[in-house]
Amino acid sequence: MKGISYKTEWVEFPDIEPLCKKLGIPPTSKKADGSDLYTLPAIHDPSTGVYISDSTLIAEYLEKTYPDTPQVFPYHTHALQAAFTAAFVNNISALWNFIVPAASNKLNPRSQEYFRRTREKSFGKVLEDIAPKGEAAIVEWERFKDGLGKADAWYAKNGGQGPFLLGETPSWGDIIVAGYLNWTRVVWGDDSPQWNDISSWNNGRWVAITEALKKYEK
Repeated sequence: MKGISYKTEWVEFPDIEPLCKKLGIPPTSKKADGSDLYTLPAIHDPSTGVYISDSTLIAEYLEKTYPDTPQVFPYHTHALQAAFTAAFVNNISALWNFIVPAASNKLNPRSQEYFRRTREKSFGKVLEDIAPKGEAAIVEWERFKDGLGKADAWYAKNGGQGPFLLGETPSWGDIIVAGYLNWTRVVWGDDSPQWNDISSWNNGRWVAITEALKKYEK
């Protein structure tokens, strides 16, 4: 989105922690046992020598270091963007039990083994038992829909001036929303019942946002 040249290096799940430690990339949070948790994305900026992880910290760094590029926290909305992001993620919590088991099937074998082992430990059950079934699945899927509905009401406050929170100007909140939505689309597939459902909700708002940001995906 900022037009900064970059190269992507893909890392398998079990290699994330050792790679971060090797490069001096700091952990992003703590595990349940109190040990450090290392996550991606992370970036290395060869122009400054900086290594940094955590999506928000990366965005803040790029804003400060490259001020002449398009801003993802425009009009001094950083605090509001942070509040929106936290509320959005909280509202779609029903998604996790559906998406986590399905996401495992998209991984390479080494990552899949790591993902299954760590997620089953976290959830306290095998992946196949995490996703809701029967009537519970209907209830939880409706809860996910309601969560997106709350976010739709926030978007509606932009006066219909464009697909984004700030109308025609994309910003951090839109990037977060599109990231989660694209995750569901990639995991379940463009022709899946799940993505067709999401696409039909809230007068097509979620498809409109992902399509408006599609040029930045690659």
